[in-house]
Amino acid sequence: MFQTKTTIEVVLVFLFFFYILIYTKKMNRNARNFVLGVLVVLFFLNILVWIAVFDLARPQFLEVNFFDVGQGDAIFIKTPKRQQILIDGGPDSKILEKLGKEMPFYDRSIDLVILTHPERDHLAGLIEVLKKYKVENVLWTGIIRDTAEFKEWQNLIKKEKAKISIAQSGQKIACEKRSLGLWPREMRMRPCEFSIDILYPFENLEGKILKDSNNTSIIGKLIFGENSFLFTGDIYQSAEKEILDRGLEVNSGVLKVAHHGSKTSSSEEFIVKVSPEIAVISVGKGNSYGHPHQEALEILNKFGIKVLRTDQIGDIKIISDGNTLRITN
Repeated sequence: MFQTKTTIEVVLVFLFFFYILIYTKKMNRNARNFVLGVLVVLFFLNILVWIAVFDLARPQFLEVNFFDVGQGDAIFIKTPKRQQILIDGGPDSKILEKLGKEMPFYDRSIDLVILTHPERDHLAGLIEVLKKYKVENVLWTGIIRDTAEFKEWQNLIKKEKAKISIAQSGQKIACEKRSLGLWPREMRMRPCEFSIDILYPFENLEGKILKDSNNTSIIGKLIFGENSFLFTGDIYQSAEKEILDRGLEVNSGVLKVAHHGSKTSSSEEFIVKVSPEIAVISVGKGNSYGHPHQEALEILNKFGIKVLRTDQIGDIKIISDGNTLRITN
């Protein structure tokens, strides 16, 4: 019904413009130029109006892409209002190929980059992203590491002049009228039923020097309507216990399994509390770490959770309309 009515109205508009163009041939030059100028303005205003109409009529979908980047994590989110969020970038430049398939060729900006923790398998790809894309906002823990990748990361985010926020439990990525902005305790986006609650870390870690930053990963719970996703970085069972001890709401339909399915993560108690329908494991095929570990898989299987692995099926896309989830790959 909507499409038929729209088509008829568009045809009528163009017939009107065509009639005016014929009529202006009878006018003198100055009058004709004036009328044509007005028509050009009206034509473009008409286009803008129809773009807005189509945008309002367009179904609101959330897309969460778990990229197959080998032994690492890279999650690309398209919000219902078309903002683009990248959580981690994997271990190398493969992320650029993945983004190229999901973003229009002319689009060279990302609204928000989240670095869960500065280990190579999450960080190195983001360095390549910062070289190729304009990043508006960066959220990370501020932890310092003595590695070449980390130093390059620091230099690039300074050069990029992105708005930087240090992650801490209690922050929220929520909706605002037009663009994504970051605040010390809250981050807002355009109106929609979309938000990400930052659950962890509990303390401000900016400036801390650590050799192993896995257990300080940013943990975020994405909520869109009735659907939810829990992103757990590379936390260990000790961080899982801290989160549960604080009584935080972790129940989620989709769980990004921590640390590529390592046996040091995904305790049975944590999995019971999250109670996911789907568990996504981002892991490299034939990796030398033995990920995902059999213990972790057994816990997931024990509770009948559907397990999706990037080493087995490649890129994983989960689409939500706010009520139901659809998996594609």
